[in-house]
Amino acid sequence: MTKLTAEQLIDLVENRYFANVDGKNLDDAVACFAPDGWLKIQSADVTHDGQDNIRRMFTDFMASTKVIYHGDFSHVVDVENQCIASQFLARNQYEDKPQVEMRNANFFVVENGVFTKVTIYMTDVSPLV
Repeated sequence: MTKLTAEQLIDLVENRYFANVDGKNLDDAVACFAPDGWLKIQSADVTHDGQDNIRRMFTDFMASTKVIYHGDFSHVVDVENQCIASQFLARNQYEDKPQVEMRNANFFVVENGVFTKVTIYMTDVSPLV
């Protein structure tokens, strides 16, 4: 089993995952998840199981959001258990409604260099449906 260092876990979250979500690089963003991984928006009680459902969610989100931004990260890393908790600013611009800015927290569980579980807490209505 591949274990990532603290720096590699942060890189996975910031540069391989969020940078690809922000850049609307769908395949690269989805590749951060294990085939049977899941993403749960805890604050909306919505779960997306497996890469196909995660891909559909991101396809819809990327199509409906003009500009996606994640930044101003703060992380707590647990290398031994391959977990990382991240707090960050999320800012979405839409064509037909006002910009939404949230301060969110994600909890990532990593196995073999990819996410197996991602739990998201949002401070506003979730655009990930």
